[in-house]
Amino acid sequence: MTPLALGYVPLLDAAPLVVAREMGFAEEEGLSLTLTRAASWSQLRDMLDSGAVAAAHMLSAMPVARALGLGGGTGATEVLMVLSLGGQVIGLSGDLGRRIGAGFGDPVALGAALGRSPLRLGVPFPFSMHALLLRYWLSRAAPGLAPQIVVVPPPRMAAALKAGEIDGFCVGEPWGSAAVAEAGAQIVLTGSHIWSQSPEKVLAARKGWGEAAGPLLRALWRAGRWADAAENSATLAEILARAEYLDTSALHIEPALQGRVADQLVPDLIHFHDGTANFPWRSQAGWIGAELAEAHGLNPGAAIATARACFRSDLYRRHLAGLAPMPRSSDKAEGALEASESLPAVSGSLRLSRNRFFDGAVFDPAPAA
Repeated sequence: MTPLALGYVPLLDAAPLVVAREMGFAEEEGLSLTLTRAASWSQLRDMLDSGAVAAAHMLSAMPVARALGLGGGTGATEVLMVLSLGGQVIGLSGDLGRRIGAGFGDPVALGAALGRSPLRLGVPFPFSMHALLLRYWLSRAAPGLAPQIVVVPPPRMAAALKAGEIDGFCVGEPWGSAAVAEAGAQIVLTGSHIWSQSPEKVLAARKGWGEAAGPLLRALWRAGRWADAAENSATLAEILARAEYLDTSALHIEPALQGRVADQLVPDLIHFHDGTANFPWRSQAGWIGAELAEAHGLNPGAAIATARACFRSDLYRRHLAGLAPMPRSSDKAEGALEASESLPAVSGSLRLSRNRFFDGAVFDPAPAA
């Protein structure tokens, strides 16, 4: 067996790594996985940079931000596959939710209700899909609102809300549900209400390491398929809840695995595999690059080109050939798909899930000149 150390932050979307280890998919590929838990994304970044771990469960925006000179750290990082889509929840303090009469699931109405109130919103990391989704939503639904974004590690989100350090948050499950139980939070949106197919977590590695990462990618692809199967949700929740992984109640975990949050059924709440979830689309990276460029005053064309190069769809195609269905292009029109559909693939066919932004926008994935 080949020993391999992977880093992760304790979140539901670390499931593919945990499942690959616990259910034997890594062992089938000749790998003996060691999973090292990080308390924050900056700690995980440093673990990867130092070589303490070979690859890591990482926020999708982090490798792009680093390539653009944002977010700290040393060395280039590449995305080898997408581990999860969605899984983010947006919550408000109970007092704020009651004051504005917050409902659930309507980004436009919620943006209007928030008005121009000063807000402090917690996110796990400044260069994250959480921060990008908040910015995208509020810039369009509440353009006069300029919230203060505060970095709070996911397991501390409930405590920060209870202490009055923040007025709301965008965080990955199960820490939104934990904030409901422990701090009286009110969940008002999910990430999929803003972008139904946002790439949330990725498998990231230092540049060049992915050339020989085939066994790991195959193990994680199979693990993601197992984790996405509805019949496995109770078992998966119990595994993730263990002290060595998320160290929380399975009652906070299982509803999200079943597509439920705030007692509501949410389409596309989180996926680990279905709908071609694992393919590292260069158009997804381009959207991240465009949003970071707008937020930080960078040249958009250059940022998009740099971002696209971070998502190694070429390595994914090479390592998973014959196992995963491959799209004919590494780009798609982000936001343009009203409903899921099947498409011809390089070999056979594949299914793409519904892909919509709340405001109906479409991101042009054409490579920058």
